[in-house]
Amino acid sequence: MTTSSPILSLRGIQKSYGPIEVLHGVDLDIHAGEVVALLGENGAGKSTLSNIISGTVQPSSGEMSWLGKTYAPANPRAAMDEGVGMIHQELKLLPKLSIAENVFVGRYPLKSGRIDRKAMEERARSGLKRLGLDVSPDRLVEGLSTGKQQLIEIAKALTLNARLLILDEPTAALGGEETQLLFQQIARLKSEGVGIIYISHRLEEIRQIADRIVVMRDGAKVQEFDSGNVPIRKIVEAMVGRSLERMFPTLPAPAEEVTLEVRKLSSPSNMFRDISFSVRKGEVFGIAGLMGAGRTELVRAITGADPISGGEVLLHGKPVTPRSPIDSIRNGIVLVPEDRKLQGVVLDQSIAENIAYANLGEIARNGWLSSRRIQQFAESYIKKFGVKGRGGQNAGELSGGNQQKVVLAKWLARKPQVVVLDEPTRGIDVGARSSIYDLIMDLARGGVAVIVVSSDLEEVLGVSSRIMVMAQGKQAGILDRQDANDVSVMELATI
Repeated sequence: MTTSSPILSLRGIQKSYGPIEVLHGVDLDIHAGEVVALLGENGAGKSTLSNIISGTVQPSSGEMSWLGKTYAPANPRAAMDEGVGMIHQELKLLPKLSIAENVFVGRYPLKSGRIDRKAMEERARSGLKRLGLDVSPDRLVEGLSTGKQQLIEIAKALTLNARLLILDEPTAALGGEETQLLFQQIARLKSEGVGIIYISHRLEEIRQIADRIVVMRDGAKVQEFDSGNVPIRKIVEAMVGRSLERMFPTLPAPAEEVTLEVRKLSSPSNMFRDISFSVRKGEVFGIAGLMGAGRTELVRAITGADPISGGEVLLHGKPVTPRSPIDSIRNGIVLVPEDRKLQGVVLDQSIAENIAYANLGEIARNGWLSSRRIQQFAESYIKKFGVKGRGGQNAGELSGGNQQKVVLAKWLARKPQVVVLDEPTRGIDVGARSSIYDLIMDLARGGVAVIVVSSDLEEVLGVSSRIMVMAQGKQAGILDRQDANDVSVMELATI
């Protein structure tokens, strides 16, 4: 349903922060009823450009027009009033408010001068239902999984009645079924003439959903494809400026020795029950399943972050069932959580301080800490893990891939026996993913037992020696590498 005249036009959009120019004269047109995929590595300028369109950031120079008129929103509210809405990759929900209040925050429906709670909850329930989320709109957001919070952010967008939606990594926390429900809503919005800018690192999605592809690199638009059906290799080469395929390193052969064993583990909330498996020394063990299958809750319980109601965890045959994260850490079992910004790094603290927090016992001399000792310790791991940043730089200034390396560095400095990675490459570009995969293989080669939880089926298939598939809190089966493929995993995941 595209039209000849674009609803949004950008000409010569440039943005500088001091002497650093991050956008270099970008031109872009978006038509009604089309999905334009905006692609590029982390730091390519996608988020800056999207934030300019949505009124969060002001351009240094250049012009925009919206529906044929000059467009220069001073803030997101002004953009929203014009019919432009954005779903950010990083969740911006208020945990102490209800789901319905979050969906309509800043624009509550009124009746006789008061908030019409009945109308608000009915409209929120309708948006949630369209996305397949069966949860009461009057419950608090606090305590909901990252995936469910992402669906709430999307439901929020569906109630905007926007003419243009910008979706930044909308499926990063979603499983296959939830992603397809979102795609159905995007198709409906397209049929209604809504223009969509879609940002994602999941390139297979782009082939399914995009009408056009715009590739950015180093703050400039470098290529445009007039179809979404473009070979992935061609897209990636445009993104990185060199020949590069998404390839997984060769898996090392694990030892026969069992490092970690889980026996009949169950959750008091019934999110998972009677889960049993083992991980050998030097093995990468994958956990797959749809959103809500209980994957994250399981690994949080194994690492002491969530309680258990039954079962046990054994390390080298000895019971070590953790009652808290510190129990797990002391036993050499560490968790790299799915939401690195909320649970992995302290954004307003330096890289060096983030690495030091997990290693104070080793850094402190006679109970005393020195900034020089912290810096020296951190710099060695910054170099070892290839973090693109300085020790004194705030973690919040880093790209997603480099933040993930900081989280890995702080835990791997402890030389753990078991490393649990929950969504290790969520929101990370293809180039950075490759280095994360190399780190995983290095761990396995060093004899560490590695557990990888991922919603990206290609990823879990590519890095795992064996894969346990979960469905509705149950263990649906464990597949050896030679038996695992898209079909066999999804058949178990949908039992």
